Order: sequence, then C-alpha cells, then structure tokens
Amino acid sequence: MNRASPRDFRGLDVWRKSHELALVVYKATSGFPPSEQYGLTSQARRSAFSIPSNIAEGCGRGGDAEFARFCQIALGSASELEYQLLLAGELRYLSRDEHERLSSKVIEVKKMLTAFIRRIRSDRVR
Repeated sequence: MNRASPRDFRGLDVWRKSHELALVVYKATSGFPPSEQYGLTSQARRSAFSIPSNIAEGCGRGGDAEFARFCQIALGSASELEYQLLLAGELRYLSRDEHERLSSKVIEVKKMLTAFIRRIRSDRVR
C-alpha cells in the first residue's frame, strides 16, 4: 500500500462504516438526558466522530507508518465508544435493542480497523 499521493478516505469501506456509525451515535445520543449534554453525550459523540476523522487524517499523511498510527488511534476511539455505549445501556439511556445494535456496529468497525491496520503494516514490510 505504498502511498506516494494522498488517498481519498471516502473510498475506504472502513471509513464509510465508521462514518455511518458516527451518524447513528449522534442520533442515539440525542435522546440522552439534558444533564448528560456535557458528559456522556459529548464523550460518546466525540469518540464516534474521532474514528472516521482519524482515518481521514491518516489518509492525508505521507506514508503507511503514519497512516497505520492514525488507524490505531481510531481503533482506540472505537474501544472508548464501545465502553460509553455499555455505560449508556446500563444507565438505561439506550434500550437493550438499541445498545445491541450500536455495539455490533462498533465491533464491526473495530474488526475492520484491525484487519486494515494489519494489511497496511504487512504491505509496508514487502
């Protein structure tokens, strides 16, 4: 994956999935209590949009090592979001079904990112 020129992040499946995840998290958190506006609502949204943002930023960087590093940061944000959704579910800010639906989307993005990072790093070795 030698990237002499910047890659268009919009063409990456992992970016598209993470962007869709950010959109559904924004919608889901709109129903959180007003007292959480600067707490869990803000944190979950920040984690959610950090995932596609870091993928996009990595695409604009010079090489595969930096790209992989930004994807690794995105993976960390996905793990953070996974916990925030767990907390929201246990606080009953999300229904059981909504929590399961969102969690499965986060897990899917995490799997995609993990595979993508492996591919970037293995292409770099070749």
